[in-house]
Amino acid sequence: MITQVAEEGAQRRPCGDDGRMKEESPVPSPVILGIDDLRPLPWTTRIARSSGEGIKLLQEHRDSFIDELWLDHDLGGDDSILPVVTLLEEAAFNGRPFRIGTVYVHSANPIGAETVVRSLTRWNYQVRRATV
Repeated sequence: MITQVAEEGAQRRPCGDDGRMKEESPVPSPVILGIDDLRPLPWTTRIARSSGEGIKLLQEHRDSFIDELWLDHDLGGDDSILPVVTLLEEAAFNGRPFRIGTVYVHSANPIGAETVVRSLTRWNYQVRRATV
């Protein structure tokens, strides 16, 4: 299940010297996506719990900028993040990489995490190892 974690909303700021508040147009929140079967990742705006859900989530954001993408290698059972990595690699190979600020890879599987880092770095995605 892909879950919504945070919401966007209008911000109120003081207006001029009279101290009255005015409502401004909504300020877009950063888009922070997570693909992880167990961790809550409360700072993300949306979470996918499997590779299939992760692919759908990325496809929903195909034409927008993703500020951060958080990836866990092992997604429970026989599932892993590798189908998502393949999607990202194929997009880059076809000359249309996903627009992502930083990909963070967090995993209890150091070999799997390193595979993801190497694979995505090869295609010029900005990738960092992270601990959660």
